[in-house]
Order: sequence, then structure tokens, then C-alpha cells
Amino acid sequence: QVQLVESGGGLVQAGGSLTLSCVVSGRTSSSYTMAWFRRAPGKEHESVAAVNWNGETTYYADSVKGRFTISRDNAKNTMYLRMNSLKPEDTAVYSCAAGPFQLFSYNWYGPGRYAYWGQGTQVTVSS
Repeated sequence: QVQLVESGGGLVQAGGSLTLSCVVSGRTSSSYTMAWFRRAPGKEHESVAAVNWNGETTYYADSVKGRFTISRDNAKNTMYLRMNSLKPEDTAVYSCAAGPFQLFSYNWYGPGRYAYWGQGTQVTVSS
């Protein structure tokens, strides 16, 4: 069994920054693709960013490109999401996910590919 636990969410003013962490434990594989998703109230799950097994390949949603940075440290079994220049529309519950598939530009968007999920952490950006 694989467990993912997020932390780092909170309340921040527009223009501010936060760093989310996702610690992976259990029967894990460092070869998994990992990603961040978010869900705002009344909206569907939105893919935010994904990173391949060794951290060398990353993809981002257009809405966060240039502001967010995804990374991972396999030695620490931890994935990160650095969020800069936050906007009120970034307000959502952010969840991390892991899946046993090779990351390509066309296959990371859908939540169905990810086998393991965290419980989520709330990010609130005030205007």
C-alpha cells in the first residue's frame, strides 16, 4: 500500500508564495510519475503539473506555467510544488498523485492514470 501526505497549504495574499510537499510512504516505486491536481469549489479536478521518475521532465497547465515549479527528491520520497505570484483563482484543495506510467506530454492530464492520491491541502489566496 502506498500513502501520500500533503502539507504546506495555508492562507496567503495575492502575489505571495507557498511551497507544498507530498511525502510518499509504503510500498513505493521511485519510477512512478507524480503530479499535483487541484479542485476549487464548484469546479472539476484540474491538473496542475507533473514530473517524471527522475525529475528531469516536467509539464504544467497553462494557467500556472511560469509561476509554479514541480520537483521531487527520491532520496526523501518527497515531491514539491513551489507556487509564486499566487492569484485568487489559485484557491483550491491541492492533491498529489502517483501513477505507474511513463510520463509524456499527452498523458498526464487525466486523474484516472494515477493509482494513489493524498487527502489534499487547502490553499487560499486572498485579494
